[in-house]
Amino acid sequence: MRTLEEVKQFFENDVYATGTTGIRIEKARPGYAKVSLQLDARHMNAAGRVMGAVYYTMADFAFAVANNYDIEESITVTLSSQINFLAPARGNTLFAEARTVKAGGHTTFYTIEVTDDLGTQIALISSNGFRMKSPAKPAGS
Repeated sequence: MRTLEEVKQFFENDVYATGTTGIRIEKARPGYAKVSLQLDARHMNAAGRVMGAVYYTMADFAFAVANNYDIEESITVTLSSQINFLAPARGNTLFAEARTVKAGGHTTFYTIEVTDDLGTQIALISSNGFRMKSPAKPAGS
């Protein structure tokens, strides 16, 4: 089983989530992940609120980490997601927590909750994924 540091290192390759957006992995284990994001001007829309895509990116990233914590021969990708916006963020830091509801042979189903550091429940997301064979590693890796 991978360590949290190994998982963080693997997901540094998700440049959009970690580099462009700035999301950090806080906690992770098979079937669960918590990620965070310190909000700044790049996350705001024209109305001065957090862009909806930020919430979705956090949810999708938490889903990926929870599903792929200990990948060896397969990787899970998102098949579909449903996001329900409940309230605007009021705090300065966002959190997304992904929890497995069902993990079958080839499909998974998760719920993801997005909150802020003031405890505001911002969005609820449901996502299902498909487990597929990992691409072959190049010789010598």
